[in-house]
Amino acid sequence: MKVQLIAVGKMNDAPLVAAVEKYVKRIVRYVPFQVITIPDVKTSRATTPQRQKEAEGAALLAAIDQRDFVVLLDERGHEFTSREFAAYFDRRTLSLPGNIVFVIGGPYGFSQQVYDRANDKLSLSRMTLTHEMVRLFFVEQLYRAMTILRGEPYHHD
Repeated sequence: MKVQLIAVGKMNDAPLVAAVEKYVKRIVRYVPFQVITIPDVKTSRATTPQRQKEAEGAALLAAIDQRDFVVLLDERGHEFTSREFAAYFDRRTLSLPGNIVFVIGGPYGFSQQVYDRANDKLSLSRMTLTHEMVRLFFVEQLYRAMTILRGEPYHHD
């Protein structure tokens, strides 16, 4: 079993890229982890938000295996404390036949096909966040979950 984070669009903010890489290096000490970037969809003035979501959705679905447990990072998803997320992650990884895949959509969110494929939705905040910030917040919380599960002193209540 491995953990994947699939995200639409590349990161451009160098300090955020460095911060994400720092947490990825920490996470891989605990669990096989991979960040997969889906290229931005080429758009024109004629491209509607719906068509962009559908094109991104097709690319996302192509990157997901049939056996994967898919969790969308979506503002309408379940909200957890860090300890609750650690417990959720632990329960999921113990019982999954495939990988656990967390997904960050494009600027307009997810297509209906991606929602239909998802097994769960997780919210980092009800506020709207940039996709780069979502990546950073998620990898930090995943690292925090790893330390909580192993009783290490990173997390403080």
